[in-house]
Formats: sequence, C-alpha cells, structure tokens
Amino acid sequence: MRPQKALTFWCAVLGIIVILTACASFLSSYGPNDMNLDEVYVSPGEDHLLGTDHLGRDVFSRLLEGGKVTLTVASVSVLLSLVIGILYGGISGYVGGAVDTVMMRFLEALITIPSLIIILAFQAFMQGGMWSMALIIGITGWLVTARIVRSEFIRLKDAEFVKMATMFGTPIWKILFGHMLRNSVPAIFIVTLFNFAGAIFIEVSLSFLGIGVPPAIPSWGNMLYYAQNDILIGAWWIGLFPGVMIFVTILAINFIGEALKNPERRRLDA
Repeated sequence: MRPQKALTFWCAVLGIIVILTACASFLSSYGPNDMNLDEVYVSPGEDHLLGTDHLGRDVFSRLLEGGKVTLTVASVSVLLSLVIGILYGGISGYVGGAVDTVMMRFLEALITIPSLIIILAFQAFMQGGMWSMALIIGITGWLVTARIVRSEFIRLKDAEFVKMATMFGTPIWKILFGHMLRNSVPAIFIVTLFNFAGAIFIEVSLSFLGIGVPPAIPSWGNMLYYAQNDILIGAWWIGLFPGVMIFVTILAINFIGEALKNPERRRLDA
C-alpha cells in the first residue's frame, strides 16, 4: 500500500473508532452497566451483538463506553503533557546557556526513572480514579515532548525570520508562540501521536492489573481485567473484542505517526 493511501486508510480507521465511541449512548439499546442475570454469558447474536458478560451486561455497549473512557483518559493526559512539555522545552531551548544545561540534566535524571514506577506510586497515593489517572499519566509523560520542543527551538532561534522579528522589536511571547512554536507544530504533532498511543497502553495496562480506572467505570482495560476468568470457561468474546479494539487503535495511531514522521524527517534533513 502506498504511503498516502496507507495514511488515509489508518486515519479513516481511527476516525471510525473515535466516532463509534463518542456516539456510544446512541448506538446501543442497553446501558453499559445494565445487568440482567437471566442473560449471563450469552454468546454474540441478534439481541446482543457482541454477547454479554458474567453479570448479563451488553458487551457491545461496554466496548463503546469503555473506549470513550480510555480515549478520554488518554486525550486529557496527552493535552496536559503537551502543555508541560512545550513550556519546559521551549524555555530550555530559547534561553539556552546554563539554564538549558540545568533543565536538561534534570530532565535526563527523570528519564532514567521508569515511568511505570512513578505512575504506580502516584496512583497508590491518589487512590485511583479516572481523572486522577489522566493527571498522573500527563505529569509523567511530558519528557519526550520537552526534548523535541527544545531541539526545535534551538534550531529555529537562529533562523532568519526569528532574527528579523527580534530586530524589529517583536515581543518575546509573540516570537515564541507566533513564530517558533508555530513552525514546530509538525514535529510536536508527531510526538503527541506516539504519546497518545502510549497513554492508551498505560491506561489499559494499569486497569488490567486492577489499579487503574475504578471497576464501576467501564474501560477497555477493565474489560480485559474481568475477562481473565471468563476465557477459562469459554466466554471468549468478552476479552476478544476489547483486545482487538486496543490493538487496532494503537496500531492505527502508530502507523499515522510513522507515515507523518518520514516526510518530516526528510524535511529536517534537507
């Protein structure tokens, strides 16, 4: 498949997933937490498109609602990490000198600490929750963004248009955000895509371990957590569908990021 067609295909796949999860409440006649003990472990069929779980809850409804929760947590965390990374990396790259050296040493020290350990510590301290998880992932996921922004600002601060803006007395904030940040958007967007995929993986991983999103809130990770025992009794559909959605979503994001990264890399090399 040609790069442009592959990019279009994976963008369409991701778009469909986002639309389906956003319209979760309109696409199923069952609520994600509606229980019916008379319809426990019903296999996929006409009444329940993707079957039911151990409490008679509709898997299709929970899949869409769970996707909304997982993607919301990932989106909020990525937005937070983006803001922190831009501010930190922008200051470091633009100011330079001793300030840049100190800030980069601090960042490198943080990078040496496995992020999962920090997330687990924060999660235990904050006692879980959907928004607390988004906050935790966000404040631990800005490091790569900061390094990218720093390198872009170092490259751009010697550009002719920045020197001209400085010479004509353009305010620093306008140079930073109106000129340098705007020209850094392609690189920042690509790293943000990969951070988004990483945030989904972290939410799913922690929820699968039972320390992520609270059990009362459906998420793809929670669905996998509860499906562990269901698979042993033959209820394959409960874990299969969220697993497929997680795999396809992360795959689509990574393919989009790779497709966008190659032209950007060629542009920087040139």
